[in-house]
Amino acid sequence: MSTKTRRSYTETFKEEAVRLVRESGHPVAQVARDLGIADHLLYRWRAEQQQAEGRGQTRQSLRAEQADLVQLRRENAVLKQERDFLRRAAAFFAKESR
Repeated sequence: MSTKTRRSYTETFKEEAVRLVRESGHPVAQVARDLGIADHLLYRWRAEQQQAEGRGQTRQSLRAEQADLVQLRRENAVLKQERDFLRRAAAFFAKESR
C-alpha cells in the first residue's frame, strides 16, 4: 500500500505563482504545469489572493481570520448544546420539585 504525502508550499511560492499568472498572460493551467503543481491549487491561490486584495488584506491574514471564524462557530455550537442541556435539566428538576 503506498501512502502519498501532502506537499506544502510556502506563502512566497504561492504569491510568486499567482504573480506569474497575472504578469505572464499565460493560462493558469499552463503556468501550473510549468511549476509542476496541480492547476486547481493555482486557481484556489489566485482566488484567495483576489479575495484578500478586495478586503485590503494579505492571504495569510485572511486565512487566519477564516480559521478564527471556524473555531468560534464550533465553540458557539458547543455552548448552545450546553445551554440546551441545562435548560432541559432545569425543567426536569422543576417538575420533580412540584
